[in-house]
Amino acid sequence: MKKRLEWKGVVHILGVVLIVIGTVDPLEGSVLIAAGSGLLALTTWLRRDRNWKLFLLAFIMIVEGVSAMFYFSDLGGFGGKSSLSWWWSSLIVPYPIGWILVITLLILRAVRKRNK
Repeated sequence: MKKRLEWKGVVHILGVVLIVIGTVDPLEGSVLIAAGSGLLALTTWLRRDRNWKLFLLAFIMIVEGVSAMFYFSDLGGFGGKSSLSWWWSSLIVPYPIGWILVITLLILRAVRKRNK
């Protein structure tokens, strides 16, 4: 009997792949990581996964941090000849925290699935 591949599973796998590809270069791949975490948040919500709120939180943190990173980059960065102090870079911190949260959740899901 053939097993049908549903679109939610394909989108979930695409989200994981985007995060893995973006991880190769977290600065340039930040858009891929944001898109991948958004897809993961969507699919976990649609599947009524018990961790969907954590995936959503991670997505919001990543988008906020990446947005701040692009905004400050457009302004010329921090320190040196820039008018922004280094303290403004603390607004970028949610990006790596959200990324670590997504990676941790994916690893925990894989371990849980393997043990079943």
